[in-house]
Amino acid sequence: MKFILGKKIGMTQVFNEQGKIVPVTLIEAGPCFVIQNRTKEKDNYEAVQIGFEEMKESKTKKPQKGHFKKTNLEKNFRYLR
Repeated sequence: MKFILGKKIGMTQVFNEQGKIVPVTLIEAGPCFVIQNRTKEKDNYEAVQIGFEEMKESKTKKPQKGHFKKTNLEKNFRYLR
């Protein structure tokens, strides 16, 4: 599966070859980190957890802090499952 994971910054407009205005979305595709990898052998299903946006440590809950400690990443991230 191929995709781009990013955060919407806003909207703007550009001109195409015919001179017409086309609305476009600006997306900031930042660095993403694999936080956890589930395998069929170990967990009976396949999944990847991806961290994509840094969070302040004060906004990170205690269970999440322990989860991030296992990954050896220095920062806390928002993540997708």
